[in-house]
Amino acid sequence: MSKRLGTSVEVDADRAPLRCGSVQGVIKSYDPVTGDGVLVNEADLADIDLADNALDGSLFRMLRQGQRVQFDLDDDGRATRLRIGSEVDMGTPEL
Repeated sequence: MSKRLGTSVEVDADRAPLRCGSVQGVIKSYDPVTGDGVLVNEADLADIDLADNALDGSLFRMLRQGQRVQFDLDDDGRATRLRIGSEVDMGTPEL
């Protein structure tokens, strides 16, 4: 049995999250010393941790709060493969 988490990932009760393509979000916090960071998924406003390798192979060497990025989700539901985000609203919910 699987259930939907926001618009970005499905979870099977017995398995890790499944990848579902590119997701867009905004950097909530980032520590350049440790590489730890959190993004906010634009589709459902969920917090997503950065994977250890999130910046590997990307244009980014540093992230700033509020920066818009596109990313994929790894098997643990963490953000990886960061790319420059679009300025087009990709379905941000109204509050």
